[in-house]
Amino acid sequence: MPSTVSEVRMTSATRWIGAGLGLAMAGYGATVCAAYLRFGRRRRQTRDSDPWLDRFMPLYDIAERHRVRVSAPASVTLAAALDTDLEESAIIGGIIRARELVLGARPDRRLGPDGLLARMTSIGWGVLAEDPGREVVVGAVTQPWLPEVVFRPLPADAFAAFAEPGFVKIAWTVGVDPVSASTSEFRTETRAVATDPTARRKFRWYWARFSPGVVIIRQVVLRMVKAEAERRIARPDPALGRRPATD
Repeated sequence: MPSTVSEVRMTSATRWIGAGLGLAMAGYGATVCAAYLRFGRRRRQTRDSDPWLDRFMPLYDIAERHRVRVSAPASVTLAAALDTDLEESAIIGGIIRARELVLGARPDRRLGPDGLLARMTSIGWGVLAEDPGREVVVGAVTQPWLPEVVFRPLPADAFAAFAEPGFVKIAWTVGVDPVSASTSEFRTETRAVATDPTARRKFRWYWARFSPGVVIIRQVVLRMVKAEAERRIARPDPALGRRPATD
């Protein structure tokens, strides 16, 4: 039995840490099970789905939609979103490194251009459509379960019909809707669909395990975009210099 106050405190702290880790693992397990069970029920567009994505991927295995209200005009919010640098976030970096460790991938040390859109297109994503000042749609085909994932762009007119076995098609948006002259709503939606049953089985297990991290990344991006857009309104900066990440 603990014989000193410090030992009692240490034992209590250990128990609380153990309980917290247990709850975290239980929550992760529940999320994985839910993602696995929901996967693959070929869904159609809903009332709040993105019209551009409806064109490029009307049926899909998974979809993630996120949005946030921003106290900045739509043009400022979209510019902040396209300039977002994911490498500024310690949380996103940690999730990416965790995936590398789990899958045995070699760390990607390549230096890419700044900005979300420039960075994504530099690693293989292709722009499928653009509504200037409102939205950009990006897509690629890939095999996400591989340790070193490779993204392959497709022409916009070939994306919807692509059906080569063994791949997953992914399309996502960066969009903004004006609410008023000084307020907007930033939104992002991601859809993915496998091209054959074998790819669907592989992707289902991959998505079940890694979807919690994907969702967290989307939520972090929303916070980053909101903070940067509102900063640009509060303190205009012609050079649009970035501040260090705070998460």
